[in-house]
Amino acid sequence: MAVAILDVDGTLIDTNYQHALAWFRAFARHEIVLPIWRIHRHIGMGGDQVVSALTDERTERELGDEISDAEKSLYGEMIGEVRAMEGSQSLIDELRERGHRVVLATSAKPEELDHYLDMLDARERADAWTSSEDVESTKPEPDLVHAALQKLDADPGDAMMIGDTPWDVEAAKRAGVATIAVRTGGFAAEELREAGALAVYESVAELRDSLAETPLG
Repeated sequence: MAVAILDVDGTLIDTNYQHALAWFRAFARHEIVLPIWRIHRHIGMGGDQVVSALTDERTERELGDEISDAEKSLYGEMIGEVRAMEGSQSLIDELRERGHRVVLATSAKPEELDHYLDMLDARERADAWTSSEDVESTKPEPDLVHAALQKLDADPGDAMMIGDTPWDVEAAKRAGVATIAVRTGGFAAEELREAGALAVYESVAELRDSLAETPLG
């Protein structure tokens, strides 16, 4: 595999539960109270699809933009609390040392992406990265994976995705890219395998230590 496509939120950076709480608070502002476990099940799906997935099309039509804007603001208040997953920087370094080009694939807002790039010192580590400005439709649609491939002018058959949610696996599959998954997003190994992941690791650090066993080895 020539190219490693690395998901950021929930994979390299520990953000999924902050996002779940931000969505909970954003819905609650409109007197829509949802169990956080249900919200968590949709983290990894694009933010433009979460409202309709958790409620209905009428709520999306009438309140979708307001709820999504509130989530962005509420998450922004917590972004200083998020941390890089153990092994994230060394995973990128290891992939580069093995001859792979690395693209960070996220539909995060540009200001969020800047924060993550700083946390990972990734501007010197990764070959390219994406943001919300690079996609029209978010996961599980394949646009983000297509955008990542285009950044490096790569073919799907020459790439491998690393992600943490079934939505990552599905988006990559629709783009013709295979996925290795990590459990850092809070999803069961069985769920990730059922979605189509070739292999599942407990953590980023475990994946880094096991790269030789994978197609990225």
